[in-house]
Amino acid sequence: MTVRPAATGGIPPIARLLGLSGLLPQLGAVALLLSGDPQSRYAALAIAYAYAAIILSFLGGLWWGLAARTDSAPRWLWFASVAPSLIALGTAWPWMVGLRWPGPSLVVLGISLIGALLVDRALVRDGIAPPGWMALRLPLSLGLGVLTLLAAAL
Repeated sequence: MTVRPAATGGIPPIARLLGLSGLLPQLGAVALLLSGDPQSRYAALAIAYAYAAIILSFLGGLWWGLAARTDSAPRWLWFASVAPSLIALGTAWPWMVGLRWPGPSLVVLGISLIGALLVDRALVRDGIAPPGWMALRLPLSLGLGVLTLLAAAL
């Protein structure tokens, strides 16, 4: 099997397509919240929370993988790689102890998803991420982050 570089800035078109389709679950949760159906409200909020937490953790896994394939990954990257999972777990804490949830947790997750772009930018700057990384990451992190903040507001 021959591995060839992608024609679109190092990111294969399938990655763009699947990445953008990854916004659909959050879009669906927001649409459910906008529908005003009181019976589906809590489920929509829970889905929005769970999906944002899963994807934030997934980003940490991506960063870990990039660090692992780099000969001398900077120390900060290893710490940044585990932070998303810890943030995701931490946002479940209010629910576990009966405090208001998931609104504030959705805000933390939305801000974290958008803030993840700082790590992505540093990965590009340090030559760790492939070419075209930001063209993929920018719409995905902004899209999911904004949709998560919208779910929190609704």
